[in-house]
Amino acid sequence: MTKTIRGENIPALGLGTFELTGPAGETAIRAAIDLGYRQIDTAIRYGNEVEVGRAIRSSGVARAELFVTTKIWFNDLKPDMVHQRVGESLERLGLDQVDLLLVHWPAKDIALGETLAAFAEEKSKGRTRLIGVSNFTVALLDEALDVHRAELFCNQVEYHPFLSQERLLTRMRRAGMLLNAYQPIARGKVFDCELLNALGRKYGKSAGQVTLRWLVQQDGVGAIPRSSRPENMRANLDIFDFELSPEDMAAIHGLASGQRYSSFEWAPDWDG
Repeated sequence: MTKTIRGENIPALGLGTFELTGPAGETAIRAAIDLGYRQIDTAIRYGNEVEVGRAIRSSGVARAELFVTTKIWFNDLKPDMVHQRVGESLERLGLDQVDLLLVHWPAKDIALGETLAAFAEEKSKGRTRLIGVSNFTVALLDEALDVHRAELFCNQVEYHPFLSQERLLTRMRRAGMLLNAYQPIARGKVFDCELLNALGRKYGKSAGQVTLRWLVQQDGVGAIPRSSRPENMRANLDIFDFELSPEDMAAIHGLASGQRYSSFEWAPDWDG
């Protein structure tokens, strides 16, 4: 399954690579590609762009078949640093271009317009095909889209059954953007949920598979679960042979309690 956003096709399910570092990390990323993952998400902050690049090259999969994302940390978002960091990322990855370049977290002391202009310049140079953001709220998206007229492909945010992103999704759908969900299984908490386990039994799947299916079944939503174990990677991919009923989709939406697992001192003021 793919998501078509602004004429671009992206795999609905990708691999998050946070903490997949060193030889073990490279082995895990390569295993994911061998299993069929074609969207690979990394970041400068993860410290594993070298491992991602090596895994891509050793896999033998054509570059055009892969969708590679990297992200720039919030204290490197001044234009001169953006240009420097992109060059360094491409060198570590061993690539001439990434598919998607993201602002990792919004900066509170760097003008957003300057950052977005630098990102647009990187796109015009061909060092990234698409640009986007991560951890942006509705207010930040309004500024990026309405004030700075940025052509954003994606907003990567925490999204799972226990955290509603309805307001954000409404805004993003209006803009024709992809919401790519990180921590989609809520740090494993979905496996403790009675409803999700019951639905798993109903569909012959696990609670995690039901959750991932719930995400990708939504319009304009993808997911990037992180795993280091091939058996879990394989299970995460095994979600395209069933469909949740509208009633079951609604029941899962009803689990939202505002629980957030990734909120730090540098985070923006989250949407209510």
